Amino acid sequence: MEQSDVIILGGGLVGLTLAIALDAHGITSQVIDSADPAVMLAAGADGRCSAVASASWRMLRAIGVGDRLAGKGCPISGIHVRDGLAPTGLDFHPAADEGPLGWMFENRLLRQTLHETAAARTHIRMVMPARAAEVVRDAAGVKVALADGRVLKAALLVGAEGRNSPTRESAGIRMARWRYDHVAIIVTIAHELPHDNVAHEIFYPAGPFAILPMLAGEDGVPRSAIVWTVKTADAPAILDLPDRAFLAELAKRMGNMLGALSIASRRSSYPLGFQHAAHMTGERLALVGDAAHGIHPIAGQGLNLGFRDVAALAEVLVDGARIGLDLGDAQLLARYERWRGVDTLMVAAATDGLTRLFGVPGRAASAVRRFGLGAVQRIAPLKAMFMEEARGESGALPKLLLGETV
Repeated sequence: MEQSDVIILGGGLVGLTLAIALDAHGITSQVIDSADPAVMLAAGADGRCSAVASASWRMLRAIGVGDRLAGKGCPISGIHVRDGLAPTGLDFHPAADEGPLGWMFENRLLRQTLHETAAARTHIRMVMPARAAEVVRDAAGVKVALADGRVLKAALLVGAEGRNSPTRESAGIRMARWRYDHVAIIVTIAHELPHDNVAHEIFYPAGPFAILPMLAGEDGVPRSAIVWTVKTADAPAILDLPDRAFLAELAKRMGNMLGALSIASRRSSYPLGFQHAAHMTGERLALVGDAAHGIHPIAGQGLNLGFRDVAALAEVLVDGARIGLDLGDAQLLARYERWRGVDTLMVAAATDGLTRLFGVPGRAASAVRRFGLGAVQRIAPLKAMFMEEARGESGALPKLLLGETV
């Protein structure tokens, strides 16, 4: 029987980041995931990328991951938001001394870097590939029996398996959830004109269309990631378009702002939905990332919400360990629940509201949206609030998000 302070079910971006954050403060963890690392890390470019907000980046640097990623992500120096191809809209550009709003990274690079970092840490044990056959949580602690017969023990279980978390389901935690009539089509493109490190969010009645700056390819040609939201019924036909026709559709929605285009990755897609857990904790249980909340990618905050969970949970557990508390103590978990419950609900509700607002067709609705964007552009305090949210700096921030050790 193998013992650790924490067992983390799920070795994705959020689960591994939590393990690394805990290791930096001497808390031991065992990370269980059914995926074979050799297969997961060998995956080629699939067009998926993530925006790491500036607050999340400070945490990655504080826990020793940032140095490994330095220079490998594209800084986001501005965000332009438009209703269709209207000439005016909402522009976010931080002052020169404030640094970028965030960085764009390929997901495969994040996976590789986090896995390599975790594998090199002394307080992390990677249990992969492996499947939890039975999980017992009670007053005495947590016991996980693996399908191969091994048994692991800890004081706390963390569910980090993503949207379809079996840990959450077996704990009986209720979910508010619904599906959007949308599919996100993901692809990386190379383009003729520079993107100037600016991200674009263009709203159409069928769904938002995001252009996210990436580092140039090995050939020096500028690249961007596209997240194109389409109606579910239209997705198969769009995915099956020949490259030339597909690029023509992209150029039309981009207003040809980046010149001639070419495909730089395979196309992929996934259905979009909303979900939010009624509780983020249970007996000796904490949920993080998509296991607790899944939102529309309209604002690019999904991964950053998970990183905020990591920073808060790590601080709660480190504080508890310092005063000798059992890491599965109900008081510690209640603090985590209070800290993260309201923030995740507010962000989830905001993204859902934006999705519905910008999906209303018609000239009158478009006029109202453009008026609203113009108002935010003109009202400095309101614009500053949106900028703060984009950076992941709203609310009571855990120390890791400030770049400090816990």
